[in-house]
Amino acid sequence: METQDLGKILIIDDNEDLLFAAKMLLKKHAKEVMIEKDPRRIPFLVNNNNYDVILLDMNFREDTTSGKEGFHWLKQIKEIDPKAVVILITAFGDVEMAVQALKEGATDFILKPWQNEKLIATLSAAIKLKESYNEVDKLQKKQKQMQTDMKKPYTDIIGQSASMKNIFSIIDKVAQTDANVLILGENGTGKELIARAIHDRSLRKDDIFVGVDMGSITESLFESELFGHKRGAFTDAKDDRAGRFEIADNGSLFLDEIGNLSLPLQSKLLTVLQRREVTRIGTNKAIPVDIRLICATNMPLHESIADNTFRQDLLYRINTVEIFLPPLRERQDDIPTLANHFLKSYSQKYRKTFNGFTAAGMELLQRYSWPGNIRELQHAIERAIIMAEGDELDSRDFFFLSAKPASDKAPTAVTLNLDDMERTTIQRAIDKNGGNISKAAKELGLTRASLYRRLEKYGL
Repeated sequence: METQDLGKILIIDDNEDLLFAAKMLLKKHAKEVMIEKDPRRIPFLVNNNNYDVILLDMNFREDTTSGKEGFHWLKQIKEIDPKAVVILITAFGDVEMAVQALKEGATDFILKPWQNEKLIATLSAAIKLKESYNEVDKLQKKQKQMQTDMKKPYTDIIGQSASMKNIFSIIDKVAQTDANVLILGENGTGKELIARAIHDRSLRKDDIFVGVDMGSITESLFESELFGHKRGAFTDAKDDRAGRFEIADNGSLFLDEIGNLSLPLQSKLLTVLQRREVTRIGTNKAIPVDIRLICATNMPLHESIADNTFRQDLLYRINTVEIFLPPLRERQDDIPTLANHFLKSYSQKYRKTFNGFTAAGMELLQRYSWPGNIRELQHAIERAIIMAEGDELDSRDFFFLSAKPASDKAPTAVTLNLDDMERTTIQRAIDKNGGNISKAAKELGLTRASLYRRLEKYGL
């Protein structure tokens, strides 16, 4: 049985007998061989297909000896795909023409009639070059993403409470599989840290982790960001660009705040997940992708399905395993450990020395409801370290936490702005109910989904 190691080949020549003979020879060695006798179809073919090698005749019927047509179409191919591997073929070649072909971007130059063994050897060398182009391109994109990731803050998970031990157990079980994971929890609970922990313990740990904040991507940029685009696909598309799915190939893709997607964007995402391939804007080429999908949201997706704001089939696709991250107020045993970790981290950052927390200081941290969860605790300790004058952090150093209104009285500041009034009312309801979203929603007469949308709107 013949090996198929020459990839996908396109042959362009106006001689139908030559095309047929070349196809018969190469189909035993290549994954796919496409032939075309009309060079005017080159832009369409190159825009809509991925070829490993293109064999291009230099002389067509309009001009049988100069090679001008071949150079013209070579330039067209290179403009569409700068990394295209093109081998020029002609019956009227000389050294000068060969040198010009290489300068114009051709990979090689062969003469008709060719020797079959030499043609196959030339194609084999070209395939290796194409593979090296692809590998370098992929490595450059992944290196850029990894450099971005390295700038992210401390990413280890800290917690010894019963709820966190249960989450660690789930991570250990799911990490070694390729099952899709959905992480639920309020803002600031550390959903991305859990996603990274799953990746770091998975079989894909040596490859890339790509995180995407879906809430920050506008409708108009969604496809470009996730699926990529071809140069010229729209006004600002000055270069070819791989989307996040392509960059995450063979690694893990983390889609944060997936609950913020509109129904039309949910449909586009579902199609890609079902087909396991993406198509860049401006082309019909389907690019296969192999990713491990991890999603997260602070939205109650099950309730959103009832409200017809989230697709049930998409939820089935993304939550093979579901992990719920409890809010910080429900894991108070972890507050001292977290607080001491942040104290050490920011003491080093600001070159200050602290002996820890006073009893009153730690009591305040454990009594506070932390509506902003771990993120709020982190920021609170950083602020206290900057402003503190003693060598221990006391309750006085966290005056800005205890100063938050806890009463049910109306605020003294008078405003007739409806948005301001709604924001204040929602904040009061959340504070009154200790950050419990279900209780706050019930008291406000809203569904959980409606309240979550308002929390996003007002940045609460």
